[in-house]
Amino acid sequence: MLNNKTLLFFAFFFLPAIAFSQNCNVNVSGYIWDASTGEPISDAHIYLKEARKGAVSDSAGFFRLSSVCPRNYHLSVSHIGCKTRELYMTMEADTTLHIVLDHDSRLLDQVTFISPGGKTTTAEKQSLNEKNIAENANENLANMLSSISGVRVIRNGNNISTPVVHGLYGNRLTILNNGVTQSGQQWGTDHSPEIDPWAASRITVIKGVGALEYQGNSLGSIILVEPRKIEKEPHMHGKGSYFFETNGNGHGLNGQLQQHYEKPALGWRAVGTLKKSGDNETPDYYLRNTGREEANIAVQLEKAFSERWTTDLYFSSYNTNIGVLRGSHIGNLTDLEEALTREVPFFTEEDFSYNIEAPYQKVNHHLIKFHSNYFITDNLWFDLTYSGQLNYRKEFDVRRSGRTEDPSLSLRQFSHFAEGRINRQFSKGWKVKSGFQFNRVDNINLPETGVLPLIPDYISYESGIFVLASKTKEKALFEFGGRYDYEDRRIAAISSSVPREIIRYDNSFHNLGAAGGFNYELIKSLSIAYNLGYASRNPEVNELYSNGLHQGVSGIEEGDPLLKQEQSIKNTFSLKGNIKNKLFFESMVYLQQINDYIFLNPTNEVRLTIRGAFPVFEYEQTDARLFGVDAAATYKILDHFNTVIKYSFIRGQDISNNLPLIYMPSNTIYAELNYQLPKIGKFENLELQVNNRYVFEQTYLLPNQDFTAPPPGYNLAGLKASAEKQSAKMRHNFFIKMDNLFNVAYRDYLNRQRYFADDLGFNLIIGVSSSF
Repeated sequence: MLNNKTLLFFAFFFLPAIAFSQNCNVNVSGYIWDASTGEPISDAHIYLKEARKGAVSDSAGFFRLSSVCPRNYHLSVSHIGCKTRELYMTMEADTTLHIVLDHDSRLLDQVTFISPGGKTTTAEKQSLNEKNIAENANENLANMLSSISGVRVIRNGNNISTPVVHGLYGNRLTILNNGVTQSGQQWGTDHSPEIDPWAASRITVIKGVGALEYQGNSLGSIILVEPRKIEKEPHMHGKGSYFFETNGNGHGLNGQLQQHYEKPALGWRAVGTLKKSGDNETPDYYLRNTGREEANIAVQLEKAFSERWTTDLYFSSYNTNIGVLRGSHIGNLTDLEEALTREVPFFTEEDFSYNIEAPYQKVNHHLIKFHSNYFITDNLWFDLTYSGQLNYRKEFDVRRSGRTEDPSLSLRQFSHFAEGRINRQFSKGWKVKSGFQFNRVDNINLPETGVLPLIPDYISYESGIFVLASKTKEKALFEFGGRYDYEDRRIAAISSSVPREIIRYDNSFHNLGAAGGFNYELIKSLSIAYNLGYASRNPEVNELYSNGLHQGVSGIEEGDPLLKQEQSIKNTFSLKGNIKNKLFFESMVYLQQINDYIFLNPTNEVRLTIRGAFPVFEYEQTDARLFGVDAAATYKILDHFNTVIKYSFIRGQDISNNLPLIYMPSNTIYAELNYQLPKIGKFENLELQVNNRYVFEQTYLLPNQDFTAPPPGYNLAGLKASAEKQSAKMRHNFFIKMDNLFNVAYRDYLNRQRYFADDLGFNLIIGVSSSF
């Protein structure tokens, strides 16, 4: 007979186990649905992390997990091409779930990368999601956007680039970093946006006329860079990513952590990125001094004081050193003339190097943003935002007498931005938002260069108000609005004549903007949209007063103080739909007239200075017209096999002088074949891709409009493969891709480096990320 101690021992060690096993009788089942069509999704992978149980949905979208113990679980749902959904929930009894994935829009995503969330504006939106960003992490922000139809880049080498949307770039585009207009010295084609794309979860291009609610000089298109919202669950989650690329021996490392507490209701997220690469390589030679170093961090805090009052704080710091091709800086006129015709640039070396020497750029950009919103009722709320941005830009040139370590250009910009918004939703589908904005920018030359500054010091004060209204009625969405801005700008320039003296200018500008449009669903699978907008842009300080060597583009630039505001009217019309859920298509036609269009015109002059010999460019003004077409389609050949085709056409015309506009993108056509498999062994959601891009020669240009003729067209092929793998508590993503597969030698018309050297050759990129 058992004594009491034996019974106690038995009860202490075995009864809990017995009770535990007896309670593990919960069944979790459910269905996976397509958000677009409402149809079931088969071959979706469902994984209950703490239970280490998994299932795959059948042809009815049904799945079942049996014998689950009651407790809290993290549930992961994934499917080919879809963003993996992570759910945190309590399983106490038999549970049936209905989970929606944005599956069929993935097919359209391959056309346009359409963002989730439904239609909220009549302007056309296209987005890169988190997966697109991760698989192109070796690229900077501008190069990453070039995968969207209608978007190209103007570059000065591979690491210095700025996006071009429908032929417009620089200050004509507004870039919003977490809702704040990016404020830096982005006035040159060699000034890349100072933003780490790895810190974003979505990057959106609005190609229509949807910029009225944002301050800036946008003549139509805007770019939104948005970080991920902090998920409201109590556990710490994180992600680590790494990539390696062979061209430039580049490495990139990114880490992310986040957590949300219920009491107090506070969430935090931190993101850090390191990148380093060396000399890039063409098929035949190294491009000396084209390396890059980058170190970035972003921190995000979200606090809910009540159900109606929330605030968030965001800080980011972007820091980079970027080499400029040594062969693009020439010492005398004879060598410059030879450099423009050489097959191989000067200063090319046979060995690879990570060294970054003069000429190079050093850029630091820091942003802090405070935002708070308060809901008075469910249909009425206020938003308040403040942001400060500090931007340093130094450009180092090859200088004589041991002064190479001294920057030849050193600028500091400090800006303050404040905004208040009122949002109201009325009955019968009306939504109205209005607000005011104020921005102060202080841009100065730091006295350490020893040369006359390229642009003068200035302070600008800009204030604006806007009102936007929209109404949804059955199958239609209408919206219209207007804004007014006033800018007061005070400039202090140094005269180019001797004796030097300070010349002061006061600029003041009034700007009006208006836009309207509609989106209408003709039938369930076909919709049209039209958008019309008017906007004006003030001439920038560099366009008015530049006077000297712009080291980053290896040219002398001269402004014109008499330049006037640009006035723009843009029309866009788009058609989007699908046929029997097999053929998805969209097309967009746009026509934009810009009176007093400002452009940097190459002159016939090549000037010799004590810093070398450089071509001369002048800012000029004319009336211009831009016309273009973006078209794309996806055809689902079989359930796991589809093809994508994209085409972009643009024509820019100087209608005052009946001449082509310079620096307009060449027409392009892009195609890819995709094969997808739900599972092979332990790997899930496998995707294989073969792609090809053909860029046409820019033939719409006269021989005397540039220093050299546009290069011939070129054809680049590529391969890509990706897969996912679920381990006990972590999910792993792998990708490998090959760009310029056949190592083709080519030069791109929009790359300023083309005057001196070829573009990049073959590049193999491998990457992995693990999340928990």
